[in-house]
Amino acid sequence: MIWKRSAVLRFYSVCGLLLQGSQGQFPLTQNVTVVEGGTANLTCRVDQNDNTSLQWSNPAQQTLYFDDKKALRDNRIELVRASWHELSISVSDVSLSDEGQYTCSLFTMPVKTSKAFLTVLGVPEKPQISGFSSPVMEGDLMQLTCKTSGSKPAADIRWFKNDKEIKDVKYLKEEDANRKTFTVSSTLDFRVDRNDDGVKVICRVDHESLNSTPQVAMQVLEIHYTPSVKIIPSTPFPQEGQPLVLTCESKGKPLPEPVLWTKDGGELPDPDRMVVSGRELNIIFLNKTDNGTYRCEATNTIGQSSAEYVLIVHDPNALAGQTGPDHALIGGIVAVVVFVTLCSIFLLGRYLARHKGTYLTNEAKGAEDAPDADTAIINAEGSQVNAEEKKEYFI
Repeated sequence: MIWKRSAVLRFYSVCGLLLQGSQGQFPLTQNVTVVEGGTANLTCRVDQNDNTSLQWSNPAQQTLYFDDKKALRDNRIELVRASWHELSISVSDVSLSDEGQYTCSLFTMPVKTSKAFLTVLGVPEKPQISGFSSPVMEGDLMQLTCKTSGSKPAADIRWFKNDKEIKDVKYLKEEDANRKTFTVSSTLDFRVDRNDDGVKVICRVDHESLNSTPQVAMQVLEIHYTPSVKIIPSTPFPQEGQPLVLTCESKGKPLPEPVLWTKDGGELPDPDRMVVSGRELNIIFLNKTDNGTYRCEATNTIGQSSAEYVLIVHDPNALAGQTGPDHALIGGIVAVVVFVTLCSIFLLGRYLARHKGTYLTNEAKGAEDAPDADTAIINAEGSQVNAEEKKEYFI
């Protein structure tokens, strides 16, 4: 009985010393985020410690490590470092069920604890694009859907056409059966045309667990459309006696092959000089009888299209004359200039002749009703003698 009382006294003495030496001690931890399947490192530190034990426990309050002693049989959990100032452990191959609040305990009197929350990111699965059926006809409405599952938190989906982002899309988020991860999907609607043939449509999944390397799915579009046709001549000025090549440039999907050449609504009139080779019409030796409208027609399984070219064969001599100066035009311009000059001289002479005569001086003012200049001077104030002095002649 005496021994028991002595042991109790000794126990309380030790606790008092521990309590006295533990003033200012407190465990320090940090929250941890890890990708599913990765490794989480949990560290607990104490700046001042007088040989007091440290312990890590999981969200279920099960002890993982007590100092350097492993308490839970889980091969994924390993000791990294154990000292009086630090207890660090690692959890490998982390699963979503490992997420939660972990506790580091410092066994002072009273026990001091620090919490660290372990966040596990769910990695989204590789996206899949559905809704595409090849081929698609020009003008059809296309609806593509991109889906990915297993993301935590929910992933973001973006669409691109040849590296240009498309904003007008629909987005849907659904919780998975485990009630931890999400399945997200996005739908893209657009009406296709021939310019969409061969375009790469990309669905991109962005998520913080992917370390800035998004997952992508790609679909190359195949659009079928009617041909477009254009005739290209080998020379802009076909000349008599020279060859001419007319190329029928046709684009369509499926590719139209072969093409059909006609002249003025009928067959080519001279097969010996007019040879069809693939998409080219070769006229070996041009003459004036080749003038007319040539038609190239291309057909594929979607439809038919055509183009026309009006051929005018020029006289090489006339074309050569057009390259030098036009003497007739120059002569005509000179004749017009000379005629205008002569007319001007003639009109000026008549004007001067009609205005030759006598006019009143300032002294003859007031005689505007006289029939001529002489009469005006005579009728003016003064004598007949002074009238002669008041005349002024002007030529």
